[in-house]
Amino acid sequence: MSSFTVHSIPGSPFGRAVLVTLIEKSAPFRFVGVEPRSMKSEPHLSLHPFGRVPVLEHDGFRLYETQAILRYLDRVLPAPALTPADPRVAARMDQILGICDWYLHQGVNNVIGFQRIVRPRVLGLPCDEAAIAEAMPRAQVVFGELSRLLGTSPYLAGQHVSLADIVVASQMDFIAQTPEWTPLTARRPNLPAWLARMITRPSFEATTWERVAAMAKAA
Repeated sequence: MSSFTVHSIPGSPFGRAVLVTLIEKSAPFRFVGVEPRSMKSEPHLSLHPFGRVPVLEHDGFRLYETQAILRYLDRVLPAPALTPADPRVAARMDQILGICDWYLHQGVNNVIGFQRIVRPRVLGLPCDEAAIAEAMPRAQVVFGELSRLLGTSPYLAGQHVSLADIVVASQMDFIAQTPEWTPLTARRPNLPAWLARMITRPSFEATTWERVAAMAKAA
């Protein structure tokens, strides 16, 4: 099996989703750490013209955008399958992938997670409490809908782990480290129980911020 190269920032939930998928597939990979301040300049812009992460390289083929990368990996590494075979269950997975990109990350994690974790840890700046307060109503809607869609199922798209679980858990594990996690999940106990199932998987334990940072240093 040929190896894959992943360019990302340690701690990035999008990069983590790619690494988790590769580990779930037992695929060899090399991790190349990207410095946050270097994303908008060369040589990174040659890999990703919009200056973001992650980027995947595989046998001369280069790909960016997380959903595209994950779907590619699920096609070229078909076992274990991370896309449900049933069309309706697959459609639910696709819907949740969209919710993650457009509502869980955009306007929620990129505010709460950024303010609580990235600003102090990476930038050495205090968090903006007003920005967090403004994001909380949006977060309540997103968490409410994800809780409803999960219901009593073990995973977001039914009985088995799918790409939806991987991307949402990568985002939610960030928010779970903030004080906002408790009010967001107090009346939605199925979400913490589901997240606990996900982050205790070997693929998630191997891709914490600290362990991915160690990968970057070892590269």
